[in-house]
Amino acid sequence: MGKKGFVYLIGAGPGDPGLFTLKGKSILEKAEVVVYDRLVGNEIMSYANPQAELIYVGKISGQHALSQEQINELLVKKAGEGKTVARLKGGDPFLYGRGGEEAQHLREHGFDFEVVPGITSAIAVPAYAGIPVTHRDATSSFAVITGHEKPGKTESSIKWKEIANGIGTLVFLMGVENLPYICENLVKNGKDPQTPVALIRWGTLPEQEVLTGSLDNIVEKVRKASFKPPAVIVVGDVVDLRDELKWVENKALWGKRIVVTRSRAQASKLLEKIRELGGSAIEFPSIIIQKESKLDSLYNAFHNIGSYDWLIFTSVNAVEIFFEELLKKELDIRNLKGIHLCAIGPATRSSLESRGLKVDVVPDEYRAEGIIEELGQRIRPGQWVLLPRARGARGILPDTLRQWGVHVNEVHLYQAEAAKTVSKETLDKIIAGDIDYLTFTSSSTVSNFVKIIGREKIPALNREVKVACIGPITANTAIEYGFTVDIMAREYTINSLLEAIVEDAAKAGCQKRDARR
Repeated sequence: MGKKGFVYLIGAGPGDPGLFTLKGKSILEKAEVVVYDRLVGNEIMSYANPQAELIYVGKISGQHALSQEQINELLVKKAGEGKTVARLKGGDPFLYGRGGEEAQHLREHGFDFEVVPGITSAIAVPAYAGIPVTHRDATSSFAVITGHEKPGKTESSIKWKEIANGIGTLVFLMGVENLPYICENLVKNGKDPQTPVALIRWGTLPEQEVLTGSLDNIVEKVRKASFKPPAVIVVGDVVDLRDELKWVENKALWGKRIVVTRSRAQASKLLEKIRELGGSAIEFPSIIIQKESKLDSLYNAFHNIGSYDWLIFTSVNAVEIFFEELLKKELDIRNLKGIHLCAIGPATRSSLESRGLKVDVVPDEYRAEGIIEELGQRIRPGQWVLLPRARGARGILPDTLRQWGVHVNEVHLYQAEAAKTVSKETLDKIIAGDIDYLTFTSSSTVSNFVKIIGREKIPALNREVKVACIGPITANTAIEYGFTVDIMAREYTINSLLEAIVEDAAKAGCQKRDARR
């Protein structure tokens, strides 16, 4: 008898990937099938098992990829194939997510399920707008109400009189299109027309927009602002606390869209830091770090490692591959005893120190010229240097060392190749200039970015986007391709690059997307 299928009904939360639960992530990583909705973000989807079958069943007003009945049948079908299924839904599966119906359908057909709650937008979205749904000075009660009920029903399922008079804060989900109907019924049933109202669009995401007013004028404000769904509607005195309590819009990179053109493996720290500062980090892996298929030169160097006086690392990638191969050959760091270590910058030094190694030299200037300046007073003619690095790297370092009479064994460990898979959605957004900053962290990220988007697109990008480079070598490459470089890091590090962008955003006034007068 084959394995019996199992379905997890998982809440993906309100949008911010940081609000996705650890349990949900763990299940996504092992699920064989992922059935997901429209409002589930790309970063959350990136947690999915690479071998999983991904099935989109998203719904937009009036347009359904699959009807609810078809979704129910799909879950039963995949469970019937003996699969572990992750049914991924925006928000919480049991709060207007129709998760209860899906669970019933599974149980009726003999399949087990588990519910993984998600953080609901009804509470999280107002919180990100600086609006607490309860506050001891305003109200101790709140209600979550569907805003999707259509006008003209013979009998409303909403008890308008009770909610208008008996509950402090009202949170309507999926209600933008029915806003006139909602406001009319609340006022008609006794709610003060001056009651504050907030609409929060794309809540918890860097695109978040907030529009505030009152029951008697919010419909007109929405019309004038062309404020479109999806949005959460909050009605109640707590809305007035927003001016005092708003916090996410105060972050240094709030609302800024920043493209990160590093390899996917290296991008995570920069992406995380941008998001911590309130920015929208757009991952554009322009390069793939491709390890050399033959590393005989490196293995020969291992065999003669005791003959080297210096080991120079010019990237974290080189450190990682070097020690990965060292272990494969059943060698360890004790074989490096007596060899002087040089790292091009703090990130490379940190990678070496994490392995218990003491770094002798880190130049003040984090590029080959800085290493040359530092080693000029330390290295002697006749000494041997092992230089493991990328194929195609600049020749200034080994050439200069050889001119000094130093023996250099340059070993190629990897090469940076153009990424072959970039989503059309990301590509279209960048080409349209729908971003604020374009970051380059190496010359290879520049050249490979241009290979992907096309050189002819650069003039248009220059008009719309600020280009930020990690250092002069990268900046010169960008200029050679036709980019206008607006920002350059002071210290050729990711942290310094980010600081430079923050300073630029502050000078520009850090536009805040708040439609409130």
